[in-house]
Amino acid sequence: MAMTTVQLRPETKEKLDGLKIHPRETYDELIDRLADAAYDDEELSVDEIAAFKESEGDIRAGRTRSLREIMKDLGDDEAIRSLVE
Repeated sequence: MAMTTVQLRPETKEKLDGLKIHPRETYDELIDRLADAAYDDEELSVDEIAAFKESEGDIRAGRTRSLREIMKDLGDDEAIRSLVE
């Protein structure tokens, strides 16, 4: 198998290490898995496209809620406090 060398900053290597499924997963396996996950070759359904268009209309009309509002409604006070800090 042909090999290629890639230079990474230590911070990037740490991020990749944190994404490994198991410690023995190679970087090749990891990057291949991440690249596969980044591509979705399944076309959107008519219903999904309609839902996106409806959502865009809601955003344009100002029918949105902040994350804080939603978290407050769900009673997640601790998480709200962590956002303020």
